[in-house]
Amino acid sequence: MRRVRYESAGGPLFLEEVPVPEPGAGELLVRCEAVGVTLPVVRKVTEAAEPIALGGEVAGEVVAVGEGVTRYRAGDRVTGLCFGHGYADYALLHEAMASPVPAGAGPVEAVALVRSGLVALGALEAARAEPGEAVLVTAAASGVGQLAVQLARARGAGRVVGAVSDAAKADFVRSLGADACVRYGDDDWGEPVDCVLDAVGGDLLTPALAALAPHGRLVAYSSGGGTFRAYDLLVGAKSVTGFQLALIARNRPELYERWRQELWRLFGDGVLRPAVHGEFALEDAAAAHEVITARRNLGKVVLRP
Repeated sequence: MRRVRYESAGGPLFLEEVPVPEPGAGELLVRCEAVGVTLPVVRKVTEAAEPIALGGEVAGEVVAVGEGVTRYRAGDRVTGLCFGHGYADYALLHEAMASPVPAGAGPVEAVALVRSGLVALGALEAARAEPGEAVLVTAAASGVGQLAVQLARARGAGRVVGAVSDAAKADFVRSLGADACVRYGDDDWGEPVDCVLDAVGGDLLTPALAALAPHGRLVAYSSGGGTFRAYDLLVGAKSVTGFQLALIARNRPELYERWRQELWRLFGDGVLRPAVHGEFALEDAAAAHEVITARRNLGKVVLRP
C-alpha cells in the first residue's frame, strides 16, 4: 500500500510502499476513502524534533478487525481519529475512536463533519453558551470553525461573530450564518461577546479575551499555545477553559456518542453543512499542507487515497 512519510522536521513529504498493517487487539483496519488534514499535524511536521506518523481523521470501509472488537465487522463504514499512519491507503483505527457512518453520507462528508464537529460542539458546550448570547469564533473559516459558527447559530445564539486572518474570507463566514466577521488585526472587534471559542491561541489570546463582556467565557482548544495576564481575567470576572476532545472520548464515551448523534441529526435535517475547501490526491499531501499553512482554506481540506 501507499503511505505518506517525511524524514526530518520541515522535510518534504513523499510516498512510500509498505505492507498493509494487521489490526491488533481492539483495532479496525480501514480502507481509507477520505483523510482529513488538520492544523496540529501540519504544525508538527515543521515543529516536532523527530518525524511523526501523519495521523488524523479517516473515513472508509472496515476490511478486518482485531481481537476483542465487538461493535464493527468487515464491510462497515466508519470514521474516526487515527493516531498512527492515517495518510495511507489503509489505516488502523481503535474501536473506541470509531463512529459509524450512516447510509446516505459519503466519506468526505463524514471526515469533514464528525471529528471537527465534535470539537466545535464540545467547545460550545464547554463555553456554556445560552440561547440569545453572543458567540465569537476564531479561525471561523477552518474545518472546526465553520462548524462552530453553524452550531452556534443552530443552538440559538443571539449574535455570531467570526474572526479570520484575511478579510477575503468574510463572505464565506457570513454564508455560514455569522452576523459579522472581523479580522485578527482589526483594532475594533465590535460589541463585546459572551463566549469566545478560540482555535488559534498565541498572540490572539489577548484580543480574544478583550472581546469578552464581563463574566464572559473563553474556551481554548488550539495547539498554538499562548499566555494571558491574570489581571485581564480579574477585571471583568472572565474565565478561560481548556477543551480537549480526546479526554471526552476516553473518559466520557456516553457524552462523545451523544454529541456524535446530534451532529448526524443536524446534518440529516439540513441544519449543518460541512464545507470542504478541496480534495487532494495522496501524492499531493504537501499541497494540502501548504493550503493550511498559508491559511487559505475555506472549510475542510481532505485527502482522497
